[in-house]
Amino acid sequence: MDSFFIRSEIPADIPAIFAVNLQAFGEDGEARLVRALRNDGDYIPGLSLVAVYENKIIGHILFVPITIESDHAHVPAIALAPLSVCQEHQCQGVGSSLVEEGLRACRQLGHRIVIVVGHPTYYPRFGFTTAPALGINAPFPCKNEVFMVCPLVPGALDGIHGTVRYPPAFDAEGAHAG
Repeated sequence: MDSFFIRSEIPADIPAIFAVNLQAFGEDGEARLVRALRNDGDYIPGLSLVAVYENKIIGHILFVPITIESDHAHVPAIALAPLSVCQEHQCQGVGSSLVEEGLRACRQLGHRIVIVVGHPTYYPRFGFTTAPALGINAPFPCKNEVFMVCPLVPGALDGIHGTVRYPPAFDAEGAHAG
């Protein structure tokens, strides 16, 4: 594949982002989730990134604010949800580039912890590890190996435990995958 580039979304990208999520997942749950998060204001514009190839959006990644809540603290974190790449461009490094650039942008903005619900053999290459093993739990039923956390700075997870709280759009749309 010739080169593609990654940039922050712009308003004109919104219909194409919906289409990429729809096509990548084969249903509209993630596409509706992205739309609901944007409409509710539960997203950070600089953390909604697109991959562009030949002036066409071929991939998208979104990071949204969440918290890890315990009886003693509410720790801010970021959720990676969703990551989508058009089927014809999958397995060509687009998704990996979106994750790497997204994590870099999260670090640059001062975020310390990222949570994802995703494939247990894909996300560990970016520094994700099983969250429940560290005392960080999902607010919904899922297999332990798919609920993962990535510290963006050394020591970010020290003393952190609790249950992740997602924005309301996740409950409304029923989507959690990265």
